[in-house]
Amino acid sequence: MNITSLLKQNFVAVMAVAFLPAGVVAQDKSPQWLENALFYQIYPSSFMDSNADGIGDLPGISSKLDYIKSLGVNAIWLNPVFHSGWFDGGYDVIDFYKVDPRFGTNTDLVCLINEAHSRGIKVCLDLVAGHTSVNSQWFIESAQADHNQRYSDYYIWMDDVPEVEKKEIELRHQEAHPESSTRGRYVEANKPRARYYEKNFFECQPALNYGFAYPDPSHPWEQPVTAPGPQALRREMRNIMSFWFDKGVDGFRVDMAASLVKNDPDKVEVSKLWHEMREWKERYYPETVLISEWANPKVAISAGFDIDFMIHFGVKGYASLFFARDTPWGANKSYYDYCYFDRSGKGSISEFVENYSREYAATKGKGYIAIPTANHDFQRPHVADRHTMEQLKVAMTFFLTMPGVPFIYYGDEIGMKYQVGLPSKEGSNNRSGSRTPMQWSKGETAGFSTASPEQLYLPVDTEEGTLTVEAQDGVEGSLLEFTRRLATLRHTTKALGNGAEWRLLSDVHQPYPMVYERSDGKERCIVVLNPSGKQVSSVIPVLREKYKSLLHTGKISLHNGKVSAAGVSAAVFIVDSLP
Repeated sequence: MNITSLLKQNFVAVMAVAFLPAGVVAQDKSPQWLENALFYQIYPSSFMDSNADGIGDLPGISSKLDYIKSLGVNAIWLNPVFHSGWFDGGYDVIDFYKVDPRFGTNTDLVCLINEAHSRGIKVCLDLVAGHTSVNSQWFIESAQADHNQRYSDYYIWMDDVPEVEKKEIELRHQEAHPESSTRGRYVEANKPRARYYEKNFFECQPALNYGFAYPDPSHPWEQPVTAPGPQALRREMRNIMSFWFDKGVDGFRVDMAASLVKNDPDKVEVSKLWHEMREWKERYYPETVLISEWANPKVAISAGFDIDFMIHFGVKGYASLFFARDTPWGANKSYYDYCYFDRSGKGSISEFVENYSREYAATKGKGYIAIPTANHDFQRPHVADRHTMEQLKVAMTFFLTMPGVPFIYYGDEIGMKYQVGLPSKEGSNNRSGSRTPMQWSKGETAGFSTASPEQLYLPVDTEEGTLTVEAQDGVEGSLLEFTRRLATLRHTTKALGNGAEWRLLSDVHQPYPMVYERSDGKERCIVVLNPSGKQVSSVIPVLREKYKSLLHTGKISLHNGKVSAAGVSAAVFIVDSLP
């Protein structure tokens, strides 16, 4: 989908919320623990290898829980750990009820959950709700000629498709690697059940059938959301969540959460689906959470999610902060010549502030917006010309002082780089550079594994051991220790809490420095950010109180309404006393 179409779809979705049917409204109460939550995202194949096969696993994660806790983290999100075909990094699920053998067993996952809980850490899994692998038993049985089997209508089958889609299939098969192409909606399978099925992404990812918001009478395969198949699938998803909730899982991040119901441009039916899921969860598992990959917070949170992301697609703004044109994601999108967190000092915050302010106002008190440091689908902060520890500290100050629930992507706390030009691994394409092994210590495998370097899931690049936990742990001034201090500050300062107020104080037309206020009752903090390489200053008349610095990198002064910031600097101040 091109960006124009995506933005149009998001606009329509936002307008539709005001006209949702009775009962589809935002939930006003999330579990209390989210108010102080700080998440750590782990790509399991790349975190810690305990059995010397070059691939990370669950016992490996368990062995590093003390490190995770030391970051000030109290919740983790694991990318998919279910039995998979591994064509798309675990997002082609074969069995939702079984841990993939590469990671261990269901027992290993329960042990990880119990060990995490003993340290005060919540554990959330990744739920790929929209599709499975073609190797799933559900799909295999659904493909049979008998239409009366349990899984018969879990997928979308048809004997004919529009001519334009036949052309898409033909063009896909002319590509060098047709199985890796995302072109078109349908796959020609010639199964006993039917000739074609609808896919979600790759050919090996058949779309699950949650029904169609507006079924086309000329397309008999388009079932309404109330049909037996789509309703049975909803029950199956609740069964999956129950299965893992009962084992101690604290929540799910839902992949492609907005895409489940087909032909639903205003997102009314998919919003109703998630509201139904939220009501069920509140009744039986009230302390668990639902996190959406929707990237449209006010729509997602109105639909019933506790957290939604502001990331590289959907509601715009994130890209203008971090994706310069000379970086892979900036080059792909071609939005901006410069990004805000760039030494050039030529970036802008207008788009981010406009979009974020709207989403923040619409969701405050109803749910949380998450602005992650990165994730498995896009580049890390350490990329191209943003490569010094001081630059990364300024970015981390932003991530850990904004409202909402923070998510640190594994390794960003030590400045792991996005590695350019790596080969595709299990469908990763250019995402490989963000999925490299965690770097624990110096050496050829960076302490990730005792396997030989050529066996590693992906290569490491520690920059001669500097980008490792070993090199930064306990070292004053390191990015790791700076991140720990920020996390501690967030947990202990009410004004920096996840639900505390946020207000931009600086002028969007003078983007450097960026100055905003966080407040909770009588406590007020001021955050100043200058990612540019130039000395900057501004006058903000409302800043007349006395301030005490809580944390800083680089030299920043705040006195009598004047802010002065050295190049590449950031600081957090607290109001010390009234004038």
